Amino acid sequence: MRFKFLSVITASLLFSWSQTSAQEILTLQQAVKFALDNKKEAKNSKLDLENAQYQIDEVRSGALPQITGVGSVTYNPLIQQNVIVMEDPATGQSVSTVIQFGQPWQANSNLQVSQQIFNQALFTGLKAARTTREFYQVNKELTDEQLIEKVANAYYQVFQSQLQVETVESNLGNTEKNQRVIQGLVDAGLAKKIDLDRTTVQVNNLNAQLQQAKNALEIQENALKFAMGMDITAQIDLPDETFAIDAQALENLPIDLDNRTEIRVLEKQTELLELDKKAKIADYYPTLSFSGNLGYMSFAQRFPIFNGNATKTAYSALGLNLSIPIFNGGKTKSQISQKNIEILRAKVELEDTKLALTMASENARTQVKNSLLTINSNEGNVKLAKEVLDNTENNYKNGLATLTELLDAENAYADAQNNLNNSLLDYKVAEVQLIKSKGNLKTLVNE
Repeated sequence: MRFKFLSVITASLLFSWSQTSAQEILTLQQAVKFALDNKKEAKNSKLDLENAQYQIDEVRSGALPQITGVGSVTYNPLIQQNVIVMEDPATGQSVSTVIQFGQPWQANSNLQVSQQIFNQALFTGLKAARTTREFYQVNKELTDEQLIEKVANAYYQVFQSQLQVETVESNLGNTEKNQRVIQGLVDAGLAKKIDLDRTTVQVNNLNAQLQQAKNALEIQENALKFAMGMDITAQIDLPDETFAIDAQALENLPIDLDNRTEIRVLEKQTELLELDKKAKIADYYPTLSFSGNLGYMSFAQRFPIFNGNATKTAYSALGLNLSIPIFNGGKTKSQISQKNIEILRAKVELEDTKLALTMASENARTQVKNSLLTINSNEGNVKLAKEVLDNTENNYKNGLATLTELLDAENAYADAQNNLNNSLLDYKVAEVQLIKSKGNLKTLVNE
């Protein structure tokens, strides 16, 4: 595996990966930081946080003066005429007169202003908008933690696959060495050809296993690069100490369940529901607003704009608008009751989540302890299997052991190594879960 840097973009390790002549080791911290800068989920959570500010600005705009300018030009091909009936003073008879109102052309421009003076729903909305921004901030932290967990697990699985490849390569090399020894014994007439054939079959099987292990490693590498948001064609290289065990450091991590991001997200959701309820309660409150307008009209026989002969007039109005809710059939009360149910559900979800997180914490602690015991047992088993293999090889060369015993010893040693590799992966996965249960996943970035 090879991992290569293109360049360091900022001091905070905002870097791009590509194939260059310089090779660098990809640590877990670098993998996580790369994912936090490049993975879709991390980018979207940052956009959500940025969008929250725009939502606040949108709600705040409702508390600011609203100014609108309106203009229109109207042409009236047929002007309405009205009949006015008057009494002729000379004759005492009624006389009807047809009078035309208006001009063919009319222009109107109007400036309208409105300002909320008291609107409880608007004030509650402003507070809810600020809380929404806080929610997106916490939700971004939760998204980051979920991404860290995903990348860490994928990272350790790549290393475990790499160990599997190294184990098969080691066993293959050992079997090929024995094959050469048996070949010499056969040539000297001290061993049977069937022993050489059986060893050749073992070598061929190990070659097939090696190819399978390499394929699995490539798949795991691609999974890691996808989890990081990295180009799938990039090459990566992991450090040798990836599976270092430090159980004492885990014990020293403090546990703060109330500070878990999952809890804080649910608490913010509950707070938003409370504010939503207050917004519905605000429907009981009256609203008061100011409005005003200033207009200008002109009339003419021809197009009125820039027409010096047009008749011009101005008008204006100022007003206070008071709206008092009296009765809406119980609609507001029903809506408030629905909000109360949503709040109760959110609180039930919060308590259940706390219980689940407590259980996960205890399970992670238990899994770490069991994994440590398994690792210690498997390490001893690998050492013992290696001693058995060495002794069996020596006995076979001296005619004190059969080929079957030698092959069995090789298989036992390979199984012991694979068991150790699997137990190391189990420990690192449990380690991530324990760190997560203590609310300290960010330590995987800051180490």
